[in-house]
Amino acid sequence: MPEPTCAKCGTAMELGEAREYLGQELCEDCFLDALTITKTCDPWAVHTAKSLKDLPGGQTLTPLQQRLYDLVKERGELPMLEAAAQLGLTEDELRREFAPLRHMEMLRGCKKENLVYLTLF
Repeated sequence: MPEPTCAKCGTAMELGEAREYLGQELCEDCFLDALTITKTCDPWAVHTAKSLKDLPGGQTLTPLQQRLYDLVKERGELPMLEAAAQLGLTEDELRREFAPLRHMEMLRGCKKENLVYLTLF
């Protein structure tokens, strides 16, 4: 019997390792990604980020978030997909890294010509 493969990323999985989601067999990483909904517009997260910013160590960026912020700061604005490509990320991965920056009101997204652009807040 051949090893099953993830319907999303194509990774080979051992028997019994696959997770079923909406009729698809997914690896654990893709299954968790499917269950995790990234919310960029979350008033409670914005409130929390604002409350933490004045505390010691309250707003610390990961190296990847810092690279994303620096890229947008350098360019002024750029399409989300271009930012993802420059950082070697998928669109989902970029959205996950962008969300905390949006909550901290450091970056925001705006639509232009049917594209989502990232820009400074």
